[in-house]
Amino acid sequence: MEHAEFTIQIRREALSSGEDVYVALCLELDIASQGNTVEQAKTNVKDAVESFFEVASPSEIECRLPYRIHSHSDLFLTSIEVSFGQTARPVGAGSL
Repeated sequence: MEHAEFTIQIRREALSSGEDVYVALCLELDIASQGNTVEQAKTNVKDAVESFFEVASPSEIECRLPYRIHSHSDLFLTSIEVSFGQTARPVGAGSL
């Protein structure tokens, strides 16, 4: 049995009912799930990833993995600030 570690992003989303739900996204595979708590969302996305590996074809797995499971790859997470709306510069204006 092979093992791999994946990065999970979990964010809280407000439903129209006023309740919160936690959405978990496996960044490397683009697989998501949700739960009523952070732990439930994490468990559910783990189940979804494991199910993916059980049913996906080798070519689908290869297509989704940005690197081979056995190789080491660094992942850098950061944030950026962007301007948008009325005061934003039009696309193509100015130079990069």
